[in-house]
Amino acid sequence: MAVFPVKTGYLDVQGAPLYYEVAGEGPTILLLHAGIADHRMWDQQFAVFTQHYQTIRYDLRSFGRSQVPAGPFAHYEDPAALLQHLGVDRAHVVGASFGGKVAIDFALAYPALVASLILAAPALGGYPPSEEILRLGQEEDALLEHGDREAATELNLRMWVDGPLRTPEQVNPLVRQMIHDMQYHAFTIPEPENAELIALNPSAVERLAELHLATLIFAGDHDVPSMRDIAQKLSTHIAGAQYVLVPGAAHMVSMEQPELFTSTVLAFLDKQ
Repeated sequence: MAVFPVKTGYLDVQGAPLYYEVAGEGPTILLLHAGIADHRMWDQQFAVFTQHYQTIRYDLRSFGRSQVPAGPFAHYEDPAALLQHLGVDRAHVVGASFGGKVAIDFALAYPALVASLILAAPALGGYPPSEEILRLGQEEDALLEHGDREAATELNLRMWVDGPLRTPEQVNPLVRQMIHDMQYHAFTIPEPENAELIALNPSAVERLAELHLATLIFAGDHDVPSMRDIAQKLSTHIAGAQYVLVPGAAHMVSMEQPELFTSTVLAFLDKQ
């Protein structure tokens, strides 16, 4: 097995540095992490994908080592700037959860840059949040206002890692601890008061008919119902999309079932 050196760097774009890593050779895969994680969630896939593809992963704004600009910024602009910086014309884009939302927005804003979409339990811009998710946000805000990052982290673990059908003891403790560390760190990253997030307009939920590219969609059978609903909606509204229900996984399908996820993605890409 070849071992490719990992190049790391910071791209100063949209007014703040963006941390990235790249390794491997060949066609490009771009990995976008979940909103309770950072680039490290892809450790197992990164090691395998770099044997077949040039693989890029980065920290989204307010996660990992990337910073939030003191001014307006759009998440979907960062992949375009990063690919241009690295001299990449097109990439297969893999997005998990919030990273899936960014991947879809990016594909709509820059369709020429996206060769295919692989979405793992994706969020979707403009899709109304469920009462369960709204309640989570309110409880998280209240805990963070009181400075209780640990409780806010555990709240997210119960929702997104354990899921509604399992107890913490039924989840791989290594996966749970890794996501704990990434989520807790995200809560420590400051956000400038004048930061302004720019949303895609019109939102993605209104524009799914514009997506004319090979798409693979994963959902976990233990995930919260509204996230499974999004995956189903995408699979029916994106022509030719392939849908995979992952057994024994909640929201973080690529970490809970890494072998299944990775082999399915590689088989999908082999056909492109």
